[in-house]
Amino acid sequence: MEGALTARDRVGIQDFVLLDETTETAFLSNLKKRFSKDLIYTYIGTLLVSVNPYKELDIYNKKQMEIYMGVNFFELPPHIYALADSAYQTMLTEFNNHFILISGESGAGKTEASKKILQDKMLMSNPVLEAFGNAKTLKNDNSSRFGKYMDIQFDSQGDAQMGLERDCQHYNYLTQGECAIVSSINDRNDWKTVKNALQIINIDEINTNHLFGTVASVLHLGNVQFDSDSKGHALLNNNNAELRWVSNLLGVDAHSLQEGLTYRKIEAKNEQVLSPFTTDHAIYARDALAKAIYGQTFTWLVNKINESMENKDNSRKTWEPVQFFNNKIICDLVEDKYRGIITILDEECLRPGDASDLTFLERLEEKMGNHPHFVTHKLADKMTRKTLERGDFRLLHYAGEVTYCVVGFLDKNNDLLYRNIKDLIGQSKNAIVKECFSSTDPDSRRRPETVATQFKSSLLKLTEILMAKEAWYIRCLKSNESKQPGQFDEALIRHQVKYLGLMEHLRVRRAGFAYRRKYEVFLKRYKPLCPATWPHWRGVPADGVEVLVQHLGYMPNEYKMGRTKIFIRHPRTLYATEDAYERCKHELATSLQAKYKGYKAKGEFKKQKEAATKIETCWRGVQARKERDKRAWAVKVIKKFIKGYMNRGQLKNTDNSEYLAFVRQNYLNRLKGNLPKTVLDKTTWQTPPAVLAETSEILRLLHYRLMVRKYVRGITPQKKAQLQLKLLTSSIFKGKKESYPQSIAQPFVDTRISEQEINMRVLQTIRNEHIKYGVPVIKYDRNGFKPRPRQLVLTQTAAYVIEEAKIKQRVLYTSLKDISVSNLTDGIIVLHITCEDPKQKGDLLMQCDHLFEFLTKLCFIANKQNSVKVVQGSIKIEIQAGKESAVDFSLGQEPMVFKAKNGHLMVVATRARTR
Repeated sequence: MEGALTARDRVGIQDFVLLDETTETAFLSNLKKRFSKDLIYTYIGTLLVSVNPYKELDIYNKKQMEIYMGVNFFELPPHIYALADSAYQTMLTEFNNHFILISGESGAGKTEASKKILQDKMLMSNPVLEAFGNAKTLKNDNSSRFGKYMDIQFDSQGDAQMGLERDCQHYNYLTQGECAIVSSINDRNDWKTVKNALQIINIDEINTNHLFGTVASVLHLGNVQFDSDSKGHALLNNNNAELRWVSNLLGVDAHSLQEGLTYRKIEAKNEQVLSPFTTDHAIYARDALAKAIYGQTFTWLVNKINESMENKDNSRKTWEPVQFFNNKIICDLVEDKYRGIITILDEECLRPGDASDLTFLERLEEKMGNHPHFVTHKLADKMTRKTLERGDFRLLHYAGEVTYCVVGFLDKNNDLLYRNIKDLIGQSKNAIVKECFSSTDPDSRRRPETVATQFKSSLLKLTEILMAKEAWYIRCLKSNESKQPGQFDEALIRHQVKYLGLMEHLRVRRAGFAYRRKYEVFLKRYKPLCPATWPHWRGVPADGVEVLVQHLGYMPNEYKMGRTKIFIRHPRTLYATEDAYERCKHELATSLQAKYKGYKAKGEFKKQKEAATKIETCWRGVQARKERDKRAWAVKVIKKFIKGYMNRGQLKNTDNSEYLAFVRQNYLNRLKGNLPKTVLDKTTWQTPPAVLAETSEILRLLHYRLMVRKYVRGITPQKKAQLQLKLLTSSIFKGKKESYPQSIAQPFVDTRISEQEINMRVLQTIRNEHIKYGVPVIKYDRNGFKPRPRQLVLTQTAAYVIEEAKIKQRVLYTSLKDISVSNLTDGIIVLHITCEDPKQKGDLLMQCDHLFEFLTKLCFIANKQNSVKVVQGSIKIEIQAGKESAVDFSLGQEPMVFKAKNGHLMVVATRARTR
């Protein structure tokens, strides 16, 4: 949000919450300004408003995705990627469910918005869903005729498992489209795309042919025509070619199909009677069959897509009330269980007698005549009647009035498919059709649900799902009716803003405060504006923000301090702060630049001065002293060295005394600089000259005694205990386990788990026992060898296996029979527990990264050093009384632990590295 404040005059406000005026005119003006710059996205808090530009914009490429990935929601300009990434990141950090609700009228870009969010395999289902579930309407060349609810499950790593549910069951009868050519759609390219998409979602060639055959059967079924005989009964006309095509495509008997379309089978007292249809009833049966086949096929297609996409592998402040229309009264008017429009419609469809659309309207007037949001021609005043036909009724929604015509309500709501036709289609040789109708119970006498009831149930189910999730909203707006790029129809936009409730949402978001930010974020951005907070504020962020706003001169009625956030009432206050911040940035840049240049120049000057001084000092006397000292030293040394060397074998005398003193001094100096550092070092003692051999041996013994004395005096009680434990480790493992040499130089620690890391409930349970040692381990289940991270705590009497706040197992040292480890470099430990202890289920199998330290501590505390067994090849373990298994060990390139095919636990260890 803050990053775009400087560009507000050029591209409008990126968040409507920051508008100075919350009027509808200001809202539309800001929307138009941004639309003119191809900025189709604007925020209302966390709600995203999207205006359909009717053209391709270069804002959906991979680079844009990477820019918005993992970025704060308000850090970059509004974008659908920002909303999608914020919902995803919030889900991963807060571990709760989220949904994104995309709404708007037909042609506003809802489907395209969902595509931009789901840039994955789900996209390959879109060509199929659009091909079978979309149609051209007056407002949209490619309008979705079904509702989509896409449910994406994420695992703990953030990987997606996707699914799709068909929500609203609404299909256009194919033959009534009355539009074979649409200028904006390329049928040839789309046909190739659909066939490719069918392959990607794992629909084979046989099912593809059956799918196209099913669609063709619906088309031919629409061409079947009926005549009537003298009694008014329906007959097929002379041309039966269309019926034969349908029967062949569906794989059913042509005569049975003809009978099903012209007769109804009635069962009475175990007898079946064929009742002939009138022409109207035959047409109704034909249409019902076509819709049922297409609807069930679409459901089958959705299920196939879902199968292909399965993954195998809070601020404390007083809020101000906002007035808005509560639409619950309208919802109750439509779906109330006893007096709702849907309930009355279903009752009218089911009641005996001559029910019609007009009798349905009369029932509505009788039941809802006094409702303030329901009007008909009969109930309306004189002025309103001029806008209503006698078969109309009107609902007064919060966003405007909607008029409905009751003609066809009953027929469309029934949508019945007669039983004999269902039985016939269930015997189809077309695999898809047979699968779609195979779930029908032939013995069921229950009347199928009406279309309105199905629609209501679907919406209730969807509402239950959404109420359990956190909401994110995208409101799609249609920029113009002619679908032309660059056109902004203000009247049309104003209407959509009203019925989508955007102004109400804006007023709720404002609620008296246009801006809210966490103290840390606000202080980090604006701290340069106050000397007391720049460059670092050492105290509590809330106090720092208080100091900052006082320095900026905020009035008390312009802001509020919450528990974790600051709230600023008017956008102009924030704009003034942001403008001051922009000016301050230039001043800070200049100051930093000057300080850096001065620092760099000063450092260079110091270097040059030091260099000149050194050169001058060295050069003054180096030449004279060098020559003099060199010659004097050379004469003296050469003279003494020659005499001493010539008499070196003699007893000490005047000729060799200085030479021998030189040799002695030289040897002692070399010895002083190369004395052994440790008692264990036996090889670095300097080789002495022959005359100093006895002296050298005396010095060597004296030096080693001194080192031993110094080392012994420097050993602390803790170090002594450490060495005793190391000695115990050596007695148990030296020469037996390959990884022991690498463990010698690693000091033991008192414990690997502090008491603060152990749950308080566990500490309360073992409060009477002193904790001696703790270490994290991986415990393997006795059945299945599933690894589970645990804490292992040793006390003076028992070992405890802990899972968070629960003690999973307590092993008394008196119940500990043996301890087994392998001779390889692995960390597997088996604690063999005696069968006499009824509280124990079997041996304890663990893996520990600090094996030597743990076992040494255990043996020292429990006095079990003689119970440790280092075995080779395999360790037998007792899973439960009378049942055994084993842990097998082998060498390999990489360490692994897994359950082998023989049911044993297989441990692969690497070879120990030699030093």
